[in-house]
Amino acid sequence: MLLSRKFVSDYIDLDDNLSITDIAEAMTGVGNEYDSAQPLINCTKLVTGEVLECVDHPDSDHLHCCKVNVGKEVLDIVCGAPNVRKGLKVIVALDGAKLPGGEIKKGMIRGQESNGMLCSIAELGLDNKFLKPEDKEGIHELPQDTEVGIDAIKALGYDDEVIDFELTSNRGDLLSVLGMAYELGAIYDKKVKDIDLKYSSNNDDINKQFTVDVKTDDCSLFLAKKAINVTIKESPDFIKERLIASGIRPINNVVDISNYVMLETGQPLHYYDADRLGDTLIVRNANDNETLTTLDGQERVLSTEDIVISDKDKSVGLAGVMGGLSTEVEEDTKNIIIESAIFDSIKIRKTSKKILRSEASNRFEKGLDPKRTYMAIERSCALLEKYADATIVGGMVEYNHSDVEDANIDITIDKIKSVLGIDIDKKEVISIFERLGFTVTDNKESLNVIVPSRRRDIKIQEDLIEEVGRIYGMDKIEGKSPVLDVIQGSYDKTRRAIKHKLADMGLNETMSYTLIPNSEVHKFTKDEFIDVTLNDPMSEDRNTLRYSLLYSLNEIYKYNKARNNPNISIFELAKGFFKDENGEYKEELKLAVLMSGEYALDIHREQVDFYHIKGVMEELLYFLGYDGRYSLLINDYIPSELHPGVSAAINVNGTNVGIIGKLHPNISKDNVYVMEINLTKLLAIRTGSMKYKELSKFPGIYKDVAFIVDNKVTSKEVEQVIKKAGGKLLTNIQIFDLYPNVEEGKKSMAYKLYFQDATRTLEDEEVMQVFNNIIKEVESKLSAKVRSN
Repeated sequence: MLLSRKFVSDYIDLDDNLSITDIAEAMTGVGNEYDSAQPLINCTKLVTGEVLECVDHPDSDHLHCCKVNVGKEVLDIVCGAPNVRKGLKVIVALDGAKLPGGEIKKGMIRGQESNGMLCSIAELGLDNKFLKPEDKEGIHELPQDTEVGIDAIKALGYDDEVIDFELTSNRGDLLSVLGMAYELGAIYDKKVKDIDLKYSSNNDDINKQFTVDVKTDDCSLFLAKKAINVTIKESPDFIKERLIASGIRPINNVVDISNYVMLETGQPLHYYDADRLGDTLIVRNANDNETLTTLDGQERVLSTEDIVISDKDKSVGLAGVMGGLSTEVEEDTKNIIIESAIFDSIKIRKTSKKILRSEASNRFEKGLDPKRTYMAIERSCALLEKYADATIVGGMVEYNHSDVEDANIDITIDKIKSVLGIDIDKKEVISIFERLGFTVTDNKESLNVIVPSRRRDIKIQEDLIEEVGRIYGMDKIEGKSPVLDVIQGSYDKTRRAIKHKLADMGLNETMSYTLIPNSEVHKFTKDEFIDVTLNDPMSEDRNTLRYSLLYSLNEIYKYNKARNNPNISIFELAKGFFKDENGEYKEELKLAVLMSGEYALDIHREQVDFYHIKGVMEELLYFLGYDGRYSLLINDYIPSELHPGVSAAINVNGTNVGIIGKLHPNISKDNVYVMEINLTKLLAIRTGSMKYKELSKFPGIYKDVAFIVDNKVTSKEVEQVIKKAGGKLLTNIQIFDLYPNVEEGKKSMAYKLYFQDATRTLEDEEVMQVFNNIIKEVESKLSAKVRSN
């Protein structure tokens, strides 16, 4: 939002000693940030002059030697403009003048003295869209009645200053000069002047000449008036100057009045050539593939999501975005229909993103005040009568289904003090509300505050408290230590503990985008769910909330590998999102790990394989209290994105809680190992209290044994038989060797068994008895045999 100091000063008296930066900083202090605050024309030492003499340069075929009266003196200036001539009133940049193109200095040009420069408008730094061809081709010609020797910028009407605000989305009221005036009035305790809405109407009634038929729920308010016998001409200087300062190019008095009122009130208007429109206007949703040629001459293909204005036969305007070419106000227009309306902000947002973002659509998107809708159309009529010689037809066509009313809120001073943490006087609070233009009634125990509908962002007590805080001044609020009982929270305790544990194991935490492409959301999982897709995504690469985190981690791996960093050990703890079969939105906490390349283990590095990531899994499950309660299974829970021979489902107490394994070669040709655990499911499985026992003081005995078993037999099955046969004396089982294909369809697995008793030293004979029983049970139950070599 570009705010012109001149424009806002039409409605509020700002002290002349306030610089534009002072005003901008004051607005920032109440929460309205700005990008820049500077003069509209940032030039120095420019004066008006009159060319007294103009002759050809003796050594040039295009330069001229001029004598220019600048008030206090007559200067010799060399000029190359084709339109320079005797008697011309001009803009003169004096010696030392600073222009956007550099500093002007006197000197010699082909042997002739030159003490300045005659300027075109283009050389003053005005945006190209405001320039006419003659502004670029030659020097600017001032009116003949211009006084010589005065400030040229003031003579041009460009002696304005502009603040470029970066407004928050909830402050749609500040997209108007009146809204800005109320904000400045609250800051500087100034009254905002009433806007002039007075005009005369003839004795006719527009309702007998013209009808409006609203056929969509996407329009809540539509007003129409008619102005006849308008004269199309150039706008008065003050309107052109304020439009230029606000970044809008002047066109003619009628179009300029429409834009001027939009800037002034925040309500976009649209003017139709009444003779081309006919006697009926229809507001409806467009048909699929319906076409409309807009004011910029482009044919637009529409859908039912778009709102159009049409006559009896065809659409003539794209509501809230741009008018149609067929009813454009042109030089020969005599009669116009004035539209002031409110359309659905979400629909306008979608249409404008698809078609064109405009000053009008920006305001519709933020939401409009119905009172300003009425104000804008009345203001438009007043200006058309005054500056376009229009006659306003009596009456107004009115469709009003809007329900926005002034907010009525009761609040106590104690509530305000408690939330803000300040001791503020009731009179100060009432003063702040009144400076903001609110109506306040003091009911002793509480204040009743009526907030005008222009402030659509204020609905509840906390909104009022925010207003008090920002106008009072956040810098005045002293920091205080909270006086309350504080106890340690536990909400995020487990999550933090998991992160610290994984970091201690040498993994790096990542934080990646929650949004991923819809084509990837059902990968890395076999779960059945309905994906959560955005209705209006910023891009197709970020259109769906992810369910699994593994896609994101794999993207991080590919990004790092492309930059010669293949050694990746990372994890992410975040939520996955989905809808259940009833369409209810759900979310689950998940942990994902990815490892590839070399893994830094203590002081040495090892090439990552399946057992490294399995070790991370086991250490984590042990840490969380699930030791001895988990198993790795080969079942239908394993997704196709994992290598079928190097992957497993993580099962705890009979529940599949995650997956672990190597990425399928179709996903990655590298040795990339991943794991994902659904922590919502895992942590729902209760764990008992951790049990401890004293380490045995007595020595144990190690025994090694290798079994040849069928290839289908898993190590888990062998360990279960060994554990049951070993009884209490067997305290640890560890597989340390695997030889595939020792015989056809057979493999060899070697185990180290540890026997120990907590109360005594074991004898070899009793250990051998248990050891032999283990061999017997494994051979019997698993059709195994002991490998002899």
